[in-house]
Amino acid sequence: MDITQLILDDHHEQRRLFAILEQINRTDTDALSSIWDRLAAFLELHAQAEEEIFYPALLQAGIAARRKGAVENEALDAIHDHNDIRDAVAAVAQHQVGTDDWYEAVASANLANSDHMAEEEREGLTEFRRLAGVPQRHELAVTFAAYEARHYTGVRPVDKDPLGYVRAAEKRELPANGSLGVGSLRQV
Repeated sequence: MDITQLILDDHHEQRRLFAILEQINRTDTDALSSIWDRLAAFLELHAQAEEEIFYPALLQAGIAARRKGAVENEALDAIHDHNDIRDAVAAVAQHQVGTDDWYEAVASANLANSDHMAEEEREGLTEFRRLAGVPQRHELAVTFAAYEARHYTGVRPVDKDPLGYVRAAEKRELPANGSLGVGSLRQV
């Protein structure tokens, strides 16, 4: 198991759910609402899991490899993107399901998320595979999967200050095994 693969798997599921929304008749507002609610919750859970687990590990790995500037820029951009996605998701709730305005808001959320995923896949995930060994990526994958499982009903969306987030994450020290001291991997 590898955290970068779990993140890619989540990205695939996000793309799949957006595609499903495009294929449902606009008059079937119950189905549209159900799929959108699931997707909106999943987008936030995924972002929060990355912010709790992946990006702190990427920052620490980058610092250790003397690539602080590159990974800082990736993390800053990711947190900014997550905030944009949260705002786009919140905008969907301002419209009646199935209307043109609702579809336009969903399309905006899809665009913000798609842009973020593409950049993350090209940069952050690639960089982390270069910087972190398989054992660390495995330990982080276990933590990531457990985090998403514990919060499967969703988490509260909270925008973050990108620079404040990066500075706080850089101060967190990760043990050599990559554990963040959360969940079943907590070190006692």
